[in-house]
Amino acid sequence: MSTIQGKVVIITGASSGIGEETAKLLSSKGAKVVLAARREDKLKDLQQSIEKEGGEAIYKVTDVTSIEEVDALASYANDTYGKVDVLLNNAGLMPLSLLNKRKIDEWNTMIDVNIKGVLNGIAAVLPYMREKKEGHVINISSVAGHEIAPGSSVYSATKFAVRAITEGLRLEESKASNIRTTIISPGAVSTPLKETITDEDVKSSIDEVYSEAIKPDSIARTIAFAIEEPADVAINEILVRPTVQEW
Repeated sequence: MSTIQGKVVIITGASSGIGEETAKLLSSKGAKVVLAARREDKLKDLQQSIEKEGGEAIYKVTDVTSIEEVDALASYANDTYGKVDVLLNNAGLMPLSLLNKRKIDEWNTMIDVNIKGVLNGIAAVLPYMREKKEGHVINISSVAGHEIAPGSSVYSATKFAVRAITEGLRLEESKASNIRTTIISPGAVSTPLKETITDEDVKSSIDEVYSEAIKPDSIARTIAFAIEEPADVAINEILVRPTVQEW
């Protein structure tokens, strides 16, 4: 029996891409998944799809930039299932652009979702995990959190921040509360992520990188692998990208 069986897993950004595929995979392994995103129609469809396959899922419409909404999400999971075992901080945006384009609203949105959203998720689940003296926080970074390219300055900054935050959490809570942390850094994955790019000078080069994108279920399997390890083993960081991707 998989060690995922019976775990309560909160997934942000669950309405598509990596979040959706991870929810399907983990539920097939017996997890009770708590789906979060802003699009209720997508969440409802995913919940029904999971239940049709014999899995268990609930959902709550959530904007990760609101600490009140993320707190309510964690409370809903705990009230429903009596615990929170895993948080997958997956919600994120990637409107890449050259700095001289001054797309300041896009910069601020990335900072709010990619950094503050991750912090809100951590803040929301920590009380439950610390009380139990166990838990697992998985944060989605990116290859852009390891390397910088023209147009990725702000996005890379947010993903470097995700790695820094996750490592800080590990140092603070691994010994004190037995909380595991994992950073997953995907390369090009066929998700709606690049559709937020409005800078045409950047979009053409990104389209080339994504022409060899891997499917999101590859990342879902990576996430499952990290969760399935015994409680005394922490898979702290994994980088996954297409074999042919250079950057």
